[in-house]
Amino acid sequence: MDAVAQPTRGSSAAGHGSQGWVNARRIRAHAVLLGACLWSLYLWNLSTPGLFDRSGNLKGTDFLHFYTIGSFAAAHRGADLYDMNAASAWVAGHVPQAAGRRYLPLYPPQVSLFFAPFAGLRYGHALAAWWSLTAFLYGLCCYGIWRACPNLKSYRATIVLAAIAFPAFFHLIAWGQTSALALVCFTAAFLMLKKGRDVWAGCALGCLVFKPQLAVAAAVVFVAIGAWKVVGAAVVAASAQLIVGVLYFGRAPLLRWLSVLGNVRFELRWLEPRPYQTHSLRTFWALLIPWGNVAELLWVASAVLVLGFTVDLWKRKESAPLALRYSGLLLATVLAAPHLTVYDLVILVPAFLLTADWIAVHPAASPVRTVSTLWYLIFLLPLLSPVVRWVHVQFSVIAMSACVFVTWRLVRPGRLKPVFARRSSFS
Repeated sequence: MDAVAQPTRGSSAAGHGSQGWVNARRIRAHAVLLGACLWSLYLWNLSTPGLFDRSGNLKGTDFLHFYTIGSFAAAHRGADLYDMNAASAWVAGHVPQAAGRRYLPLYPPQVSLFFAPFAGLRYGHALAAWWSLTAFLYGLCCYGIWRACPNLKSYRATIVLAAIAFPAFFHLIAWGQTSALALVCFTAAFLMLKKGRDVWAGCALGCLVFKPQLAVAAAVVFVAIGAWKVVGAAVVAASAQLIVGVLYFGRAPLLRWLSVLGNVRFELRWLEPRPYQTHSLRTFWALLIPWGNVAELLWVASAVLVLGFTVDLWKRKESAPLALRYSGLLLATVLAAPHLTVYDLVILVPAFLLTADWIAVHPAASPVRTVSTLWYLIFLLPLLSPVVRWVHVQFSVIAMSACVFVTWRLVRPGRLKPVFARRSSFS
């Protein structure tokens, strides 16, 4: 377990002003304003009878897909899990108000089993249950990471307000998506790494097979540093999860899912109907560069660069505490993902808290203030997504890339005195 040195007398006021303009008082004020605006407008938008909000969108949006595949699982209709026509026909018959909506089926078969219990409820009730579970899991992860951050104990109210106001959490609820489950995986993995339980950390990361694009960076980093216990446990956990689907449905749905993944690049109109709401290097270049081949080349090159910085960061255990290394891994996860929508940014919650905990024990050095500013921007920049439609520049990706680079430079020997003692292979 990490042992954290006590803050120096000069750093005890870190949250109140010594870290520059990004301080606890300002964060609280901004969180109150942002949270009040986001959630009051959303609740007003939802306050309509029926399944559609005031903007004409289906309440829960993407949850309809999970509700549908859950129904297929309950009825043992594995052959229909990856048939968009069958799903559309089912929606027309069971949720007629949402008829005509189609979703690209990208989740592995076992995910449908998770949603089977929701299929026994009417859509509105099922959505309310899913919202409640999502909020509970999100809050549980925030609490779990906060408990692991000894220097944030006195900032409970600030963290609660910021967690509620986080734009990614707002989008997670609005879209009815599954990213809270990915957040659980990343949170559990960190807590296990912190305790030196590498096998359990690998199991947690292996559970990301339901969103495999979020496992790319972790796979590269842990293979590169030779963390074979983590890698091996992840492979076993991922395989076990897929086997559950095979035992229930047979092999055909799994093979069909693999086929869908292999052809997904040809179905981007279904996968990314709103590219300005995506936040990865691939879509950053696709929005900016009109030539597809050039954009893909730049994506691969920039992703390799980010992953290279992250691997090197993980190799610098003497100067980079686990908090910074794991935060860098989460940033690389977002940036290198082939597909990442705004709601997936909730996986950055541990990074916000871990970096803040690290900052709290350092003096107001210029590099630390830069890190603070970049994380503040990462928190807010998803709000500018509508602007991206016109300027074709996803500013959040720039801020995250800069944060990876600045963090990597920050942990070079001699830049800052390490304040974390290390007792396990990862911390």
